[in-house]
Amino acid sequence: MSKDTLNVLGGKLEVCCTSPMTGFLRNGQCDTGPMDIGVHVVCAKVTEEFLVFTKTRGNDLSTPQYGFPGLKPGDCWCLCASRWQEALDANVAPPVNLKATHEAALEYISLDDLKKHAIDLAT
Repeated sequence: MSKDTLNVLGGKLEVCCTSPMTGFLRNGQCDTGPMDIGVHVVCAKVTEEFLVFTKTRGNDLSTPQYGFPGLKPGDCWCLCASRWQEALDANVAPPVNLKATHEAALEYISLDDLKKHAIDLAT
C-alpha cells in the first residue's frame, strides 16, 4: 500500500482483517490495483444472510478450499464493490468498516449507502 491510499472518508486506509488474512494482495487491507478486476475494496463484516446470498451468485465464501479457511458470520473480508452493491439491492448487504474501505468503492457505491451500513461511525 502506498502512503497515499485513502479510505471512503478521505483518511488513511486502515487494516480490514488479518485473521483470516484478507485483501486482493492478502495484506489485510482492501487495497486495489490494475490486476484486481473484481475491485475487492469494501471491508465488510460478513453475515449469514450475505454468505448464503453470495453462494447463490456463484461465489462460495463459506467453504474452506485451496488453503482458504472459509468465512463465518462475524469475519471481516474485502468484498468486491459490485457484489456489495448487488447485496444491497437484495437487502442483504453486510455492515462495513468505512475506515478500511478503499476510496475506489465510491465508483460503484454511494457514500450514503455505505454510511447506512457503517459499523465504525457513531450514529
